[in-house]
Amino acid sequence: MATYPLRAYEYWVASYRRVWRGSVVSSVLNPVLYLTALGVGLGKLVNKGSHPLGVSYVAYVAPGMLAAVAMQIAAFESSWPVMAAIRWTRQYQAMLATPLRVRDVMTGHMLYVATRVAGACAIYLAVLAAFGTLHSALAVLVLPLAVLIGLAFGAPIAALAAWAPKDNVLSSLFRFGITPLFLFSGTFFPLTRLPAGLRDLAYATPLWHGVDLCRHLTLGTATLGMAVVHVAYLLAFAAIGVALALRSYTRTLVR
Repeated sequence: MATYPLRAYEYWVASYRRVWRGSVVSSVLNPVLYLTALGVGLGKLVNKGSHPLGVSYVAYVAPGMLAAVAMQIAAFESSWPVMAAIRWTRQYQAMLATPLRVRDVMTGHMLYVATRVAGACAIYLAVLAAFGTLHSALAVLVLPLAVLIGLAFGAPIAALAAWAPKDNVLSSLFRFGITPLFLFSGTFFPLTRLPAGLRDLAYATPLWHGVDLCRHLTLGTATLGMAVVHVAYLLAFAAIGVALALRSYTRTLVR
């Protein structure tokens, strides 16, 4: 029974094999385009001393972009695919017709989400290295951190997708949740530039914790105390999300 989640995981991996070429191209091209635009274009207009860390703008933004990519990939893979597997293709029901349990089905999907995030962020990290934005050996810790960021978003979103009666709920999530987080969680500028109310709200988001720790790891300025706070916050989000996802999956799939 311990291997049952891997059987559900195998389904998602097999499905991804049909489309992996397109995603690999975008996974390489997107960071190259973003970092070129930020380093060669916008970065030339930004004063090096205009933010607290005093580094080039591309070195400041790049790790935040990696954290945001982890969020975006996890959000996508945990939203419409979950709803489709429940309401359209009914793949989850097919899995449950085997010895697999609801817990196995949910865990298998989360393992796949973690794999997708790890693969895409590994490519992104390699591009960051090629652009010279990694200033510390601690940057290798960004990859497991990216997986944790992905699970901190993927598990709660999977819970929402399993519950949502219509896909317009997911469209609203991306429009009013994922996109604002991408823009206002410290990815492109310090949160000290925001008004007090918005700043406090941004500090409470899991993406800011991921962005801040990714940035300090790549720049070699991470401290143990804040690293523990960031990781604990993300772990709490992931754990609560997994519990909610299991409850939502069970209520939807077990009649």
